[in-house]
Amino acid sequence: MNQPRRVENLQTDKGKVPVYATGVIEQPWGDYSATDHDVWRRLYQRQREVLVGRACDEFLQAQDTMGMTPDRIPKFSDMNRVLGDATGWRLIGVEGLLPELDFFDHLANRRFPVTWWIRRPDQIDYIEEPDLFHDLFGHVPLLMNPLFADYMAAYGRGGVKAHGIGADALQALTRLYWYTVEFGLIKQGNGRQADGLRIYGSGIVSSKSESIHALESDAPNRIGFDLERIMRTRYRIDTFQKTYFVIDSFQQLMEATAPDFTPIYARLAEQGSVPAGEVLASDTVLHRGSGEGWATDGDV
Repeated sequence: MNQPRRVENLQTDKGKVPVYATGVIEQPWGDYSATDHDVWRRLYQRQREVLVGRACDEFLQAQDTMGMTPDRIPKFSDMNRVLGDATGWRLIGVEGLLPELDFFDHLANRRFPVTWWIRRPDQIDYIEEPDLFHDLFGHVPLLMNPLFADYMAAYGRGGVKAHGIGADALQALTRLYWYTVEFGLIKQGNGRQADGLRIYGSGIVSSKSESIHALESDAPNRIGFDLERIMRTRYRIDTFQKTYFVIDSFQQLMEATAPDFTPIYARLAEQGSVPAGEVLASDTVLHRGSGEGWATDGDV
């Protein structure tokens, strides 16, 4: 078997551009160095401490049930036995970012791609690409939850369909993934936060600073979940989010995204996009952000 590659963004004279890899590889667990395992330990311990009272109960409980610990990088094969019994999902190793259609196809068939390599010690606080820690620590635990597991598979099927419709449909679906799977908040009482909000999005739970910003900063907006509003809303990839959308439950998420999106895409095509930090009159505003420290442009 060829040695798996570490595929990252490419630095060019026009800035960084994404590089995609399509291969599925066996996790080279025996090749992880002591430094790799130590990076996992440091990140795991830091995040678990930060997430107490901030992450939703379902996330923390699932992580424990799966047997994740700070002791070493988990083996995909161990995770797959637990995941398969719980929801029928399994992990596959990849070298980096996947092309959209490949990614959708994996999700539709309950295969979750996990980057095999972990960030270097000098990248502890920030890395642009999704590495093993982001994927495994951030994404995988909620695949133990039957409702969220079904949502992810349905998203994959929707992605395959949107790929055949065109760029506008893909853009709308990408925004949905961003504001739910990556940066979603959920209502849950008795947490550390006075408003009862908790984190479930992987981009938040895998980041110490965003975990605190998403719930405790006055800067971002926190708005009730609205499918079409989300699909119109641009987002930031290079800084904290200006807006977070809040679901009442995973059941709400599944029900709201169950219908055929084709007529929704048609309606969205007639409407303009919404800047990331904008609040609309129709929004259910849980917290109107101060906007302090926001950049004025660069929304995707």
